[in-house]
Amino acid sequence: MSGVKNFIIAGGGTGGHIFPAVAIANAIKKSSPHANILFIGAIGKMEMEKVPMEGYEIKGLTIAGFNRTSLIKNILLPYKIIKSFYQVSGIFKNFRPDAVIGVGGYSTFPVLRFAQSKGIPTFIHEANSFAGKTNIMLGKKAKIIFTSTDGMEKFFPSDKIFVSGNPVRKNIIESNVTKIDALEAFGLSPHKKTVLLIGGSLGSKTINEAMYNNIESIEKHNLQLIWQTGKLFEEKAKNICKGMKHVSVNAFINKMENAYAAADIVVSRSGAMSIAELCIVKKPVVFVPYPFAAEGHQKVNAQKLVEKNAAKIIEDKEAMIQLIPEIIALSENDIEQKKLTDNIGKLAIVNADRVIANEILKYLN
Repeated sequence: MSGVKNFIIAGGGTGGHIFPAVAIANAIKKSSPHANILFIGAIGKMEMEKVPMEGYEIKGLTIAGFNRTSLIKNILLPYKIIKSFYQVSGIFKNFRPDAVIGVGGYSTFPVLRFAQSKGIPTFIHEANSFAGKTNIMLGKKAKIIFTSTDGMEKFFPSDKIFVSGNPVRKNIIESNVTKIDALEAFGLSPHKKTVLLIGGSLGSKTINEAMYNNIESIEKHNLQLIWQTGKLFEEKAKNICKGMKHVSVNAFINKMENAYAAADIVVSRSGAMSIAELCIVKKPVVFVPYPFAAEGHQKVNAQKLVEKNAAKIIEDKEAMIQLIPEIIALSENDIEQKKLTDNIGKLAIVNADRVIANEILKYLN
């Protein structure tokens, strides 16, 4: 193929799908400035707001996933899937893509399946260490499957796998924020160790409750805290932290590069994007995997790092009792902190977006 190329990027639902998708789009535009890129997402999901903020057009599908907790809510699912295929057909007719890239999320299935039925080259980025069922199904006809880690042959044809790593936001990779400036931004002291508590963009009920019940332990052990609560827990956290100068409560942290720069220890869920970022910023981390992630992939993600002495793990069901003691023990063990920092840093991949973009463009030329 020659001339200007048209690309569709499908997926979303969480920042873990949206940020890599945008990073890949930016890398394609950098290598091929005249390329046309259209995103397809699910109506009502965060990609419909976030992608236009990054300067890209997005079309929404009437699509939803299978609801595991309420079977009655799945009654309209077949109708939504059929309707989404008609919507995809109309989008393809107008946009005429040369290639389609799937990053995970509800819209990935109808878009890539339709493209494959029309003989349009499809590419998949699988961010997790345990592949989702949809990607496994779509992988059979995909041209290249980009993975975050090795050992994915149990999910995909080995001749299609390309270990690229996970694309990470440029503001994280290129950050030059100093620790002093970062702490100042949160109103914290340069003389105390800082714990960063993050539970994904919506916050983590388990992590939040564990900290809420033990907040006095932070000051008692001369620590300070940057606490990303999510919107639902923000008011409760702010109420208990009133007057505490050593705690910064935030519903959402827009400038994560500041939070990472300020932190000495991080507590986090173990989504693929969080792990990719933590490898780059090189921080000692205690993972609390989200127990209801599809196929338990968050636990698998975290376990890969634990096996390499690059992170700690606390099961969600044990976090209420074990998490805060683990944080305190780690904060008092400088040797352990250094070991975790060194080992997690070895796993960092900073050019995954460029690698993926270049391989796709190479395939098309």
